[in-house]
Parts: sequence; C-alpha cells; structure tokens
Amino acid sequence: MFQATRIKLTLWYLLIIMIISGLFTLAIYSNINQELIKLERTFVVRVEKDRFGLEPSWDQIRQERMIQGLPVPKRLPLIDPQEIEQARWRIKAALLFLNIGILGISGVAGYFLAGRTLKPIKEMVDEQNRFITDSSHELRTPLTSLKTELEVTLRDPNLNLSDATKTLQSNLEEVNKLQYLSDNLIKLTQHRLEETSHAFTEVTLEEILEEAIKKTSKFASTKNIHIDNRSANYTLSGDKISLTELFVTLFDNAIKYSPADTTVSVVSEKTDGNIFVKVVDQGIGIDQKDISQIFNRFYRADKSRTKSESNGYGLGLAIAKQIVEKHKGTIKVESKIGKGSTFIVRLPVF
Repeated sequence: MFQATRIKLTLWYLLIIMIISGLFTLAIYSNINQELIKLERTFVVRVEKDRFGLEPSWDQIRQERMIQGLPVPKRLPLIDPQEIEQARWRIKAALLFLNIGILGISGVAGYFLAGRTLKPIKEMVDEQNRFITDSSHELRTPLTSLKTELEVTLRDPNLNLSDATKTLQSNLEEVNKLQYLSDNLIKLTQHRLEETSHAFTEVTLEEILEEAIKKTSKFASTKNIHIDNRSANYTLSGDKISLTELFVTLFDNAIKYSPADTTVSVVSEKTDGNIFVKVVDQGIGIDQKDISQIFNRFYRADKSRTKSESNGYGLGLAIAKQIVEKHKGTIKVESKIGKGSTFIVRLPVF
C-alpha cells in the first residue's frame, strides 16, 4: 500500500516540478527568441539600406575616418538568417535536454522525498497495527479463560454452590485482569495526547516521591522491602499526578523483581539544569538483550522476570517513558543479571 502511495506521490511531485520547469522554459525561450527576431530584423534593414544606397558604405565610412585621423571602428559582421535559425534549434534542443535532466533528477529526488514524507505515517500505522494486534492477544487470554470456565461449569450436571462460587471467584480474577489492562491502555493513550495532559505547575521532588512511596508501601511490606529515600528536595515544573504515577511504576517494578528483605534506594542530584533521579533495586536484573526493548508496549523480558507473582502486561514502563517524554526528559536503565537494576530519570528544570 505504501509503495503504491509513494509512487503516486512521486508522480505528483514530478507533475508539479515539470509544470514549473515548463513555464520557466517557455519564458526563457520566448525572451531569447525575441532577441533573435531583433537580430533578423537588423540584418534585413542593413541589407535593404546597402542595396538602395540609403547609407554610406563601410568603405566610405572607413576612408572618411582615416582622412580625419579618427579611429576606424570594427565592422559588424553580417548575420546569416540560416545561422539564426540553427541557433534557435540548438537552443530548443538544449532546453529539451535540460528538462529531461530535470525530469530524471526530480524523479529520484521526488521518490526519496516521498519516502521521507510517508515514513512517519507508515511508522504510525505500523505502530497502531502492532498495538491492535498486541492488545487483541492480551485480551484473548483472560476472555478465553472466562469462556472456558463458564462453559465447563454450565455443562456440569452436578454443579453445587461451592463449585459455582469457585468459578465466580476465578472469573472475578480474570475480570480484574481485564480491568487492569483496559485502565493501562487508556493511560497509555492519554499520555500520548497533549490535549489531555494536565497543566504543568511548580512541584517539589520530595512531595512526588513521598506520595509514590506511600502508594507502594503496602505492596513493599508484603515482601518486607524497605524504600530508602535519600533524594534531595528540588523544585521543578511538571504534572504532579503523572510524575507521581511515574515513580509509582518504577517503585512497583523494583519491588516486583526484588527478593524479600531487600532495599530499594532512591537518590537524586541536580546537574546543568537537569534533575537526575535513580531508583536502585537488588533484584534479579535484566538481560542486556532486553534493555533496548524494555520500554516498548507489551514487552516483557525473559522468563525469569515473568515467573514472579506479578501478572503484568508490559505496559507500566511504556507509560513511564511517555510521562518522562511529556516532561522533555529521558529514562534509561542499567542492569546486570543477579545484581539488580538502576532506572535513571532525567527531568529538565524549566
């Protein structure tokens, strides 16, 4: 589809360029032709005057000026009309070859520019297609589980209240998963739209981190994990709600993949108008082959990370990245298997 569109766009580029080139060619040829016509008329006038003796001949003029001791001007050569006509054809040929060259160069350039023009559109469509495919895949699993359990339960002739209750409890878990997935898909979409973002205000890093720690403290207590906040308090311009969500995601991620009775550390520093916040855990780490993909939607690293009690969908870090980018910052991760991970967030101070 995009190849055909690229060719059509190239043809439109060529059409526009050749129309402009054709108009310039006509204007140039018209001006040159007018000058050639003037030369032809001058030649005819000179021939007529010489024929009827209306003006002194060149020899007479030369002799008179020599007698008077004046310099003799150079005699202008007579112009052959055939030479003028040949010159006219040479000009036409030159302009024709020039337009053919413009057509060839414009075709190559137009094809290249059409590709550059369509590239972001193609990437956007491909991303949407991947999003739909991935979302459908993630939705299919809990829906299939719901359908299977309901069908098995309804076909059981000896169904009792206890079995029905167990089925409903299992179905409720799947519904919760669906709700969690849909909520995160909505968040992912909202953070991509500038018009849905909250207005930036002056906020402090301390209140953002304290709120994030408060929201994840219950989960941390289940594994006896302590969040050690050693961050300095800086002021920045941003959206307090989304920034809090950013660090909730990072703390939640650190807690999920850290063993019990460990510590998650938070440190910060301010350098060259940027605030750097590091979230350091003592977890299982991330393989180097996964680091470049870890912030992609629906991407989950190797099996060692997915075996945890977490049943995530690989959306948390994708949302975190969008929040950081909305604040004109960056996020990256440094990790070693078995040594833990360090997420580094850079936020500019406006």
